[in-house]
Amino acid sequence: MPRIITGYIRGVDAMNRFIGRIAMYLIFVLIGVLLWSSISKTFFYPSIWTLEMAQFVMVAYYILGGPYSIQMGSNVRMDLFYGGWSTRTKAWIDAFTVFFLLFYLGVLLFGAVGSTAYSLGYFGVEPFWFFWDLFLTLFTDGMSGVAEKIGHMERSPTAWRPFMWPVKSMLCFGVILMLAQSLAELFRDIGRLRGVDL
Repeated sequence: MPRIITGYIRGVDAMNRFIGRIAMYLIFVLIGVLLWSSISKTFFYPSIWTLEMAQFVMVAYYILGGPYSIQMGSNVRMDLFYGGWSTRTKAWIDAFTVFFLLFYLGVLLFGAVGSTAYSLGYFGVEPFWFFWDLFLTLFTDGMSGVAEKIGHMERSPTAWRPFMWPVKSMLCFGVILMLAQSLAELFRDIGRLRGVDL
């Protein structure tokens, strides 16, 4: 395999391992939020932020841990036939089916970028150009120029009313990580088919 491919696989694996190992501890944050929710409902006034915060932490836990789960091979598979196949047959099937995953993640990323742009006050139909324009504005006019381009930010319709862009940005970031890891798995399967273990 070319050196750039092996470097890509090692780099993506290292990045997703690091992020995934940190994301594992978000389960304790989730437990803490839910514990406080129970305590506040029992002994004090109920907190209005706990349910949504638990949902946001769960999104981060799930979406940041997904690429690490793929890397470790602990994602859910239909193991009716797969477990008995040879390594080469598994590599053929995985190299074929990863294209369905890449397509799904591409559609998910497109929707997530559009939803994130909407949460920042962009109501047009070209969310990628909106972010490209924000990126260029950051370098030409700084943060003040970016603040002028951002419209009315979306908030949750609940009593707490948090801004929605942080969780939607987390979704975009997690899907990009998942796409990178899926591509690394494709390269790894191609290597197995060529007799190279990456």
